[in-house]
Amino acid sequence: MGEIKTVAVMGSGAVGAYFIWGLSEKLGENLWVIADGERRERYERDGIHINDKRFPLHLRTSREAKGVDLLLIATKYDALLHSLNEIKEIVDDHTIVMTLLNGVDSEALVGKSIGEEHMVYSLMQIASQRKGNRITFSPERTPGVFFGEKDGIVSGRINALADLFKNSEIHYCVCHDIVQEIWKKMAFNVSMNLPQAIVGCPVGAFAVSEHMAILRWRLRDEVCRVAAALGIDITELSEIEKAKCPSLPSSKYSTLQDLEAGRHTEIEMFAGTLIRIGKQYHVPTPFCEFACETIKALEEKNDGLYSEWSELLK
Repeated sequence: MGEIKTVAVMGSGAVGAYFIWGLSEKLGENLWVIADGERRERYERDGIHINDKRFPLHLRTSREAKGVDLLLIATKYDALLHSLNEIKEIVDDHTIVMTLLNGVDSEALVGKSIGEEHMVYSLMQIASQRKGNRITFSPERTPGVFFGEKDGIVSGRINALADLFKNSEIHYCVCHDIVQEIWKKMAFNVSMNLPQAIVGCPVGAFAVSEHMAILRWRLRDEVCRVAAALGIDITELSEIEKAKCPSLPSSKYSTLQDLEAGRHTEIEMFAGTLIRIGKQYHVPTPFCEFACETIKALEEKNDGLYSEWSELLK
């Protein structure tokens, strides 16, 4: 694998914004954002503001981005399946693809469509806030991107990725067991994201509430048992999980942010996936099932489904 000279970002939420912020100076016009139609018009009109700085976007359609060296997919989970045709149009024989979504199955979904040989497994760790086209995060506190080959080999393309991120603002780590790390992050997201969203509290609640702690560890245990059914051991806590309060006490994770903004969440990517795999391998997941149904009910509430009866409570 030679030098990575062109990079395309699909999705400009918190994760996509991190790479736009971190690679813009190094790549200049060779850093592209995939956009078409109404989204392109909006980006051209409003741009994107990252940590209070407006970043110029070099926009490309999927057809214009054909043959890019590296495609970074940072869409929402529910948009991924709808993006497969665009991804196929972008990918050439040599294109590396990294899916930076939360969850454990995005690589398999995309790899099935374009060929597993294009996929480098990866995950992102970032705590951010998004309001419209404005995204903020702490560069110093952001662990960044973790990546590696599924078999643990440090290949030529892994070295090419490391060379790309060197001398840029991107924080990165090459992992020798990236699949295990992806599942550890899944455990963190399920056990922290979901109780917070249901209760509607800041992260600091986990450090002071025994009830939040019970929810956290029961959910994590279900993720561990589902992973074990696949031959993946995640019983050892990751460094971020060892902290009583792994983020700023006032932090809100993505699921709560989505609910508060009236958006649908990625609950299917989190609890839905675990429930599905659990049923396949006969692993009970009662806490995940409860969290899934509760958050879907909160989405319905945001959608106004209960508005008629809510008026009666006033």
